[in-house]
Amino acid sequence: MGTYHAKKMNTGNYHTFFCEGGESNSETIIFLHGSGPGATSETNWKDILPALTDRYHVVAPDYYGFGKSDHPETPPKSFWEWTNCRVEQILELMDFLNIKKANLVGNSMGGYVSLNLVMTAPERFEKVMLMGSAGGETPGVTPELLRMMGFYKNPSFSALKNLTTWFVYDQKSLGDELEAVLRERYGMIMRPEVRNSYLNNMFPSMPGELLIPPSALKQMDQPFLLVHGVEDRFVPKESSLSMLQHLPNAQLHLVKGCGHWMQIEKREMFLQLVTQFFGGNLH
Repeated sequence: MGTYHAKKMNTGNYHTFFCEGGESNSETIIFLHGSGPGATSETNWKDILPALTDRYHVVAPDYYGFGKSDHPETPPKSFWEWTNCRVEQILELMDFLNIKKANLVGNSMGGYVSLNLVMTAPERFEKVMLMGSAGGETPGVTPELLRMMGFYKNPSFSALKNLTTWFVYDQKSLGDELEAVLRERYGMIMRPEVRNSYLNNMFPSMPGELLIPPSALKQMDQPFLLVHGVEDRFVPKESSLSMLQHLPNAQLHLVKGCGHWMQIEKREMFLQLVTQFFGGNLH
């Protein structure tokens, strides 16, 4: 197992907190986290990054408006504006680290940001892995997602515990780490700047805001690997099935007994898919 280092840098328009390891490796993978309460790069990827630093340069940032990165005094006015800021932030970070081209791994909203990055600067991204990603059509908003989106209206430790256990198919997969995860996320949640960002246009307010236009998906020539838990209750598997219809160079792996956090619930499988896909051995 390798190691990664936590850093915070002024890259121009943003002060970005990020985890980085394997800097001497030539191939870069950028890992983008989801939008659950208290989500950060470390809580999402800390058990994944050390296993990859022997062969990849790995970078995992906190988005603008999340974790230890900048929180705007005057928040963006819409979910789309937040997304544009995050696309700009990631490209800026790549320039700062002198990364000309990278691969992407995006979880949930991180998948949505990944797709917007490919739309904005397709020449800078080689392969894309989306895990439980937003962006495709789904049957509707699930009760679990509605609870998550409304969490900050009345945040509590018990509500966070419910949400966290709902993210996985079987809460036993969280093992002894559940209390530690809850304490870490709750501490982040209750920071005033984090709470302010969440309460200001962080989530879509209009139907269709989370959809990537099929016309845009059809133009994405990069190899895509879509992975989705069959029992995902936050972004249903239909999102990936929908995107699969339009992406010209994509494959989909559906995983039974798995919810929204494949990197935790099926860690070894997830790592195997990462190394096979980016290593060119998954066809």
